[in-house]
Amino acid sequence: MSFKSWRSYHDFQRAVHTKQRYILDDESKNFLNSIIKTCKGRETEVKAGSILWRAQNGHDWKPYYQEDPDTREDIHVDDIPSPFSIERMKPLTGSALEGRANPKGIPCLYVATDKKTAMSEVRPWLGAIISIGQFEIINDLKVLDFSVEHGSKHNLGLYFRKPTNKETLNAVWRDIDNAFSEPTRASDSKSDYAPTQIISEFIKSKGYDGIAYKSSLAEGHNLALFNLESAKVVGRSVYKTSSIKFEFEPVEEN
Repeated sequence: MSFKSWRSYHDFQRAVHTKQRYILDDESKNFLNSIIKTCKGRETEVKAGSILWRAQNGHDWKPYYQEDPDTREDIHVDDIPSPFSIERMKPLTGSALEGRANPKGIPCLYVATDKKTAMSEVRPWLGAIISIGQFEIINDLKVLDFSVEHGSKHNLGLYFRKPTNKETLNAVWRDIDNAFSEPTRASDSKSDYAPTQIISEFIKSKGYDGIAYKSSLAEGHNLALFNLESAKVVGRSVYKTSSIKFEFEPVEEN
């Protein structure tokens, strides 16, 4: 079993953007079903007790007091940054923002496998203070991992000959992972999220607890967990962005 074409994800993406989004055509439905039929070897389990990380731009303030040596009274000296509350470290139910794996208003818990990846994903500005939450997984979770083909490139031969089933399979899964991993931009239209949101909701309907995909901004992986209660906050801290590294590559001119 494989996908109809090595371009199947792009065909699905185009159909969702320009044809039908809420009631899918038969080809789009077949594409989604092919994800489930070809996911052997891409299912993974996140064990209860595993630690994951979530970052958010911003923080709360905590009053700082010093004792007056004469009166022995505590005097408010300053306010210092402190992490968001435990409740705020999770998405706000009913008012969740649009994301790669969730539509607006339907929250999803985005976490990362390490602290640096979590902080990189929020793309803070220089000097920004970030709230970091340490999350512990409560129950074993069944997750579909899109990252198996991450980093590999399309074989040029795909353009000139009929690919094998394995080549088709790897190409489509690679494209799906890239679609989730690609950093969002402020200029992105919210409809750009539609293909990955539909894929996520379909996977959720099949009994999975979340999806995993490679971060394009750091070394770790991201996970989108469908149930906000699948993990609990066990630690909080604040970090300040001390440096940002930019790298550039040329854009080919026609």
